[in-house]
Amino acid sequence: MRLIGLAVICTIGATFAPIVIGAQPVDKVYRIGMLERTSAAINAANLEAFRQGLRALGYVEGKNLAIEYRSADGRDDRFGDLAAELVALKVDLILTRGTPAALASKRVTGGGIPVVITGVGDPIGQGIVASLAHPGGNITGLSTLFPEMSGKQLQVLKEIVPKISRVAVLGNATQPGNPQALREINLTADGVQIQYLEVRGPKDIETSFREASKERADAVLVLSTTILYFNRRQVSDLAVKSRLPTIYGRPEYVDDGGLVYYGPSYTDLYRRAAVYVDKILKGAKPADLPVEQPTKFELIINLKAAKQVGLTIPSRVLERANQVIK
Repeated sequence: MRLIGLAVICTIGATFAPIVIGAQPVDKVYRIGMLERTSAAINAANLEAFRQGLRALGYVEGKNLAIEYRSADGRDDRFGDLAAELVALKVDLILTRGTPAALASKRVTGGGIPVVITGVGDPIGQGIVASLAHPGGNITGLSTLFPEMSGKQLQVLKEIVPKISRVAVLGNATQPGNPQALREINLTADGVQIQYLEVRGPKDIETSFREASKERADAVLVLSTTILYFNRRQVSDLAVKSRLPTIYGRPEYVDDGGLVYYGPSYTDLYRRAAVYVDKILKGAKPADLPVEQPTKFELIINLKAAKQVGLTIPSRVLERANQVIK
């Protein structure tokens, strides 16, 4: 009887063992599409911050995560095709930076694939989400407060440039957020004359600095604009050549010789974007996840550029700086 019982147990075990083994969960590999203006090399710090955020939540590339990175290389007209490419790859989610990329993703996904935004200054005004508290649709993420930040940047210029009375503002009226930013600057000017200079193409950059010098501007404020960003080396060189203290809306300008950046910490935004990605992959709906605003800001100062334009940065400003480049 014992032999028979053992045989029965062995038979049952042999019959059901494959079923039990086959039922073990297999790790899913999540595919995240990234829709960016710049290459992965230029965007390395933000990309690494995003990866770190995901790793902290248990996502490891090559194990349960694959990132499909697509760059428009400064051409906003390419975002539609690149977004469509990511949709065709059947990614689980798309992470975007900037308003044009977000709008293209909204059109192409048609309310389907979830989209997490970063670097969008005015997501409500641009029609990307219904509201910050209740985004609706398939899009949520992080705003940069871009228009409001322009007014703060003007205040920083007032602190570092003695007796400032005239500021030249470089921007492009067709760039999302630029008109609102200019209005914010005018609202906070408080006696400072604003000279707006439209930059429609690379050839307008030198002309703008020439006009700023001709009109005796004391400083320059560069709005977050694609044309200017992708010619930032020329912009920073002309600022030095013209001996015009200049503040920028992107930190990469300072890396390329610019004087001052003040604005959101983009690496922090990308790290926080990983939390949105995790929640959505675990079943949360973008429509139910409020759009958040920056909580960490950076003041970066390049002392070499300050010396080149003949400017001494006040000690009280240097003490507040998150980073000082010597």
